[in-house]
Amino acid sequence: MEFSQRVKMSDVARAAGVSVATVSKVVNGRYGVAQATVERVQQVIHQLGYEASLGAQSLRSHRTNVLGILVAEFEPFSTELLKGASKQVAGTGYQLLAYSGGDGAGTAVGWERRSLARLSGTLIDGAVIVTPTVVETKQGFHVVAVDPHTGPSGLPTVDSDNFAGAILATNYLLSLGHRRIGHITGRTDLESARLREAGFRQAMADAGVPVDETLVRVGGFRIESAAGAAAELLALPDRPSAIFAGNDLSAISTLNVAQEMGLTVPDDLSVIGFDNIPESASVEPPLTTIMQPLQRMGAEALGLLVDLIAGVERDTHIRLPTELVVRASCRPHHPPHGADVPAASAATAAAATPNGDAAAPAAAATPDGVAAAPASAQVGPTAPAPTAAPSTLA
Repeated sequence: MEFSQRVKMSDVARAAGVSVATVSKVVNGRYGVAQATVERVQQVIHQLGYEASLGAQSLRSHRTNVLGILVAEFEPFSTELLKGASKQVAGTGYQLLAYSGGDGAGTAVGWERRSLARLSGTLIDGAVIVTPTVVETKQGFHVVAVDPHTGPSGLPTVDSDNFAGAILATNYLLSLGHRRIGHITGRTDLESARLREAGFRQAMADAGVPVDETLVRVGGFRIESAAGAAAELLALPDRPSAIFAGNDLSAISTLNVAQEMGLTVPDDLSVIGFDNIPESASVEPPLTTIMQPLQRMGAEALGLLVDLIAGVERDTHIRLPTELVVRASCRPHHPPHGADVPAASAATAAAATPNGDAAAPAAAATPDGVAAAPASAQVGPTAPAPTAAPSTLA
């Protein structure tokens, strides 16, 4: 396919039979042009496909009416966020620019600083940055961070309740009778990964089940590194009966490794993930997971950015709830006859209901597959992580 050269303002002027200055006035919405002429110029603009240069537009008006979504790489997590943002931008008067500025592995520190230097002020009026490592913004340029490496700070932020979600996941495995539960952690530089591990440990402690440190391995939120962690766990003489993976990609990698090692999920091994990316429902068996409302997170971040640019005063930290989605990768654990399995405490063997009664041993899936009510929700200033497991299974 061949593309013609960029249509210039002089081309529009020639086709409409007016001066370049008149076309400029029409494009920039200035007064002094007869309505009939405006309509003729706009018709030619539509016919020729003329678009003003964002750079030139920015120099004239200091606005481009374009917002950026900056990611280190386009992977399932950021792609779902982008879907939500693209829906939210409709009707705002802005357009959306998706930009990948990382190193392809999502680990380059400072990628967002370089990306903002290229884009801010000339191509975009503000930015949503996904899992930023370091953010330094110039005055007057608005940025919203989604799941920042260091957690909420002074920067406007959108995230989900990672701590409560991890408690929910671990309590579900405990409710199925699992006690040797492995955990494949996320990236060591991410606050969300730290909170998920902390939630796992909190739920185990509340249940009175010691964490076997040999069953905790770093997976890095990536398929390749998680595969190595899963292989190590499943090769142990006394392997875990269940694995809580730090994200869905790690859980899917664990499913693949288990199959390669001749294990059947969930008969030989239960696996639960975190995120609820679309791929989690299409693997075999379909993955039980903790749902982050990823598209809603993207929409909330975009909406917050638009409000900040408009000068709307509002809370600048949005924390969304997480939910348990029950599919087919977990089942009740039946230890070998005579095996000594520690019992979980009554308060957390499944998950405590609001009145303190024990919940049902296993969650029954609702028609949409969501089996648990929100673990917690917060909009506003950051609250300290809870010390109990505030979750219910429906």
